[in-house]
Amino acid sequence: MTPHCGVSLKIILKDEGYNRYLRVSSATIEGMSTTTIAADAPAVATRNLFKTYGRGEATVHALNNVTIDFERGKFTAIMGPSGSGKSTLMQTLATLDTPDRNPETSIQIGGTELYGQKDNQLTEFRREHVGFIFQAFNLVPTLTAGQNIDLPLGLAGKKPDPVWRDYLVKTLGLAERLNHRPEQLSGGQKQRVAIARALAMHPEVILFDEPTSALDPEMVGEVLEVIKDLAKDHSRTIVIVTHEMSFAREVGTRLIFLDKGKIIEDGEPHQVMNHPTTERAARFFQNIKN
Repeated sequence: MTPHCGVSLKIILKDEGYNRYLRVSSATIEGMSTTTIAADAPAVATRNLFKTYGRGEATVHALNNVTIDFERGKFTAIMGPSGSGKSTLMQTLATLDTPDRNPETSIQIGGTELYGQKDNQLTEFRREHVGFIFQAFNLVPTLTAGQNIDLPLGLAGKKPDPVWRDYLVKTLGLAERLNHRPEQLSGGQKQRVAIARALAMHPEVILFDEPTSALDPEMVGEVLEVIKDLAKDHSRTIVIVTHEMSFAREVGTRLIFLDKGKIIEDGEPHQVMNHPTTERAARFFQNIKN
């Protein structure tokens, strides 16, 4: 089995994060518990997530008993100060990081229990159901932009949907860059390739880490429209970590604020930003405004 782009699956993916995300496995997803759920059930559901680093006085609670549901087809923006646990939560939702052992912990996507599953099972599941846009792009340097976009499909043994691929390429301004390698692309162009790559599989859940941080200003609006259309027209569930208040206001239907590994605010973006219930969140948003 070879990708549509004609690149051998034996290629070495040097970036460990993306290597883990797309690691080739011949195993089928066996032994994973799937529950038949109602149409209004959450797309993603977590229970009792803990993640601790260090010991003694150096202990850091990156996640401290996080329980949360993400509704189908909704935008959820996640904000918080540096070190609040945002990235850890995203990595855990994507099953790229493992929470602390706890018999009451659960991570479900589409009714499938992922907590405690084997790496090869999680890899197969991610490829089919979860799109993740890394903050550092994580493109394969030896492949062209077009080949990077098609790589996940090839690894899954699928061919690109030409209409959908063409829409992504044109909307994200990549038509003239498909034959360029990452070293020939600007930071914004690399991020656009990463977004197209994640969306090419039509994932049910899309996790973004600072999706507009490296985009040219004139491209931000077009990219936001692509993301909006995904959730609105295709019932995709989108979770976004961002420091941009305007982005959260424009795109988000919900805003979660993390501090020290805990959810301390959760509500409609305008309400959370303008009328936070905690002093910590109020200080954070006031500092950004200033």
